[in-house]
Amino acid sequence: MLRACRVKVSHFRGVKAATIMLPHHAVLIGDNNTGKTTILESLDLALGPDRLNRTPPIDEHDFYQGRYLAKVTPDTPTEDEDVAPDEIEVEPVEGEPEDAADDEAPRIEIEVTVTNLSEEQKARFGDYLEFWDSTTDAFYDQPDPAGVDPAHIAEALRVTFHGWYDPEEDDFEGRTYYSRSLSEGGSPVPFSKKDKQICGFLYLRSLRTGSRALSLERGSLLDIILRLKEVRPQMWEDTLGTLAEYSVAADPALGISGVLESINKALKKYVPKEWGVEPHLKVSNLTRDHLRKVITAFIATGEGKHAAPYFRQGTGTINMLVLAMLSQIAADKQNVIFAMEEPETAIPPYAQKRIVHEIRKLASQAIFTSHSPYVLEEFATEETVVLGRDTDGALSRKPIELPDNVKLKRYRQEFRTRFCEGLLARRVLIAEGPTEASAFPVACRRLAEINSGTYSSLEALGICVVDADGEKNIPGMAKLYRELGKRTFALCDQQDAANQALIEAEVDILLMHAEKGFEDLVLKGTTEDALKRFAALLDWPGHLTTKYPDPSSDVFNALADYFSWSKGNWGIADFFAQCAEDEIPEWVRNACTQLKTACDPAPPLDDAAEPVGESDADPGASSDGAD
Repeated sequence: MLRACRVKVSHFRGVKAATIMLPHHAVLIGDNNTGKTTILESLDLALGPDRLNRTPPIDEHDFYQGRYLAKVTPDTPTEDEDVAPDEIEVEPVEGEPEDAADDEAPRIEIEVTVTNLSEEQKARFGDYLEFWDSTTDAFYDQPDPAGVDPAHIAEALRVTFHGWYDPEEDDFEGRTYYSRSLSEGGSPVPFSKKDKQICGFLYLRSLRTGSRALSLERGSLLDIILRLKEVRPQMWEDTLGTLAEYSVAADPALGISGVLESINKALKKYVPKEWGVEPHLKVSNLTRDHLRKVITAFIATGEGKHAAPYFRQGTGTINMLVLAMLSQIAADKQNVIFAMEEPETAIPPYAQKRIVHEIRKLASQAIFTSHSPYVLEEFATEETVVLGRDTDGALSRKPIELPDNVKLKRYRQEFRTRFCEGLLARRVLIAEGPTEASAFPVACRRLAEINSGTYSSLEALGICVVDADGEKNIPGMAKLYRELGKRTFALCDQQDAANQALIEAEVDILLMHAEKGFEDLVLKGTTEDALKRFAALLDWPGHLTTKYPDPSSDVFNALADYFSWSKGNWGIADFFAQCAEDEIPEWVRNACTQLKTACDPAPPLDDAAEPVGESDADPGASSDGAD
């Protein structure tokens, strides 16, 4: 079945360079502004039949760092000066990569490799086919023709998009070519719109208003379906003729016709009738293109007969309508690559799963982006493409390799509750157990509310908390996320030397207190007034009411039993939520400030100071509009 197996991107949006291998079906995940949408937009530029209809197809913001002109020094000779081009000195611009000062203006270059072609596609693209080895994910270029016989070697097609700024036209240009025609010399051969239609690529973006889905505009979903079915609606002449015969406001009682008649009499005094007289109102100066835009499908809004334009329906209904039409297109084409952003938008979980399964059945290759655990859990680890982008704009794929203490069965069973959020985050705090996982974020949030200049919530720092379910699981969990390019931190009780060393090897910061349990840390680190105030707010369980008829008289032991009973059930979290700053244990306050310093560093003291922070340690920190 047809699939895009490799995408190479250069100088496009937030990506300076990337080579991404794609499986048969895939879900692209990563933090916001990582580059997920950039990959799908790259596929659309190379394979989408309608993308290049935009004028221009690209703009300033599509170039990496917005740079589309060559960098030259202020004393570069003008056009009137007779200086050879190789004599012009180009100086690097401070703060930019060394190659940013190249004489040539940057080009957007995207190369997509498509394999598993149908017989029709092989016949169409025969002169430009190559052979792809799926075992090595590389082209077979050996001189032995018999080497292409094995099943793992198949015909493949490379397509290249080039985008650039044309200074003579003062505008941007974009063209798609057969890649072999670029590398083998001679004139580049365009990869035409008809070629792209035969290749088969459909892209559904995250912003789905449905405003063109059921209209007859060129390139709309309904127009594509009609073209696939070779249906040509012959209705334009009849419709235009009917409208031409209809005169608006002809009834004299309305008063408009009398005004028009007086204008007509005045005209006759000055011009002969051949110049044009007798004004009257028509519906519009409609043409076929006008009709394509204004003819719109109406859909019933409920069980009654009232209908409204389809784009005035609810967001979820529009999403399902658009999806249904794209499914129709995929079913008619049979051999199509279907890319879709965020299928969960305004859709309930059961419908999200159905969308994924239906698209996977209909399309030869389905590529999604998503932040929904209900979508992500439908993909195997090898189908989950975790993307990470470093500060130099290099985008890469990180494979999910489960550590020894995280078995595949456990990964699947606990995906929603324990693993999904960490996969989608940039920074992960591995908490020893449910008490730490629930209470520490609340403490940070409360401190940020009280003193925002000193503290930050974990959410504001982009840190998600993952419950390791035991101290022995912390090293393996941290290793899993660290190898995916995440910044990792750990929060735990006092550890033995051996386990402490294992944890420290996998995390940037280990937040380890000296008590045997988090409950002990809280009880010993807060004030008696805070404990008594909280005890008075509680609705005590029956067995503790019997044991402590007056909890305030023995508040330390009473709350020790209560925290033990409510362990993992937000007992300590509720306590932190009503504390003043000095009532939250000092260790917790220090841990909160330590994370803020690591993730949100203070600016340098002066311009000459060396920048402080995570720029060298936090892959994907750039945010140059990748998504």
